[in-house]
Amino acid sequence: MSHPADAGGGHATGGTEHGTEHHAYAHHTAPPRSTAPAPRRNGWASAGTMLAGVLLLVEGVLGMLQGIAGIAEDDVYGEIGEYVFEFSVSTWGWIHLVLGLLVALIGAGIISGADWAKAVGVALAALAVIANFIWLPYQPVWAVISIAIGLFVIWALCTEDSPPAAR
Repeated sequence: MSHPADAGGGHATGGTEHGTEHHAYAHHTAPPRSTAPAPRRNGWASAGTMLAGVLLLVEGVLGMLQGIAGIAEDDVYGEIGEYVFEFSVSTWGWIHLVLGLLVALIGAGIISGADWAKAVGVALAALAVIANFIWLPYQPVWAVISIAIGLFVIWALCTEDSPPAAR
């Protein structure tokens, strides 16, 4: 027999003979289970990772163009006097061309979701930051922008918070 307190809203104060009120109470307090898989990525890091891939792709293409300009015409960039890291502009052109090609390929890999591309992307972004630091006297504004992009890419790829089980 039900207690009068149990008759109104499905709240159980200790259960009844049939246990229906207790089941109704448990149904209302337990969160529904989702059958959808957990998202692979979430939050800022996910958007940052995709942006990092796009930035690497763009940075790589621009690096290749920068390298071609250095290889084709030695007078495109100003000659620096006595600089510790002095290379010919043609040498810098080849460095930027090869590095740009690698960076663009890794950017495309990150955009496609390849896990291996993230680790290689961090390494290449670090290498690009170093190369652009050394390149600073030749193109100071662009080098600073490229360094900032590289640092963002490193941050975004290192802070992605995808759960280990989703990998």
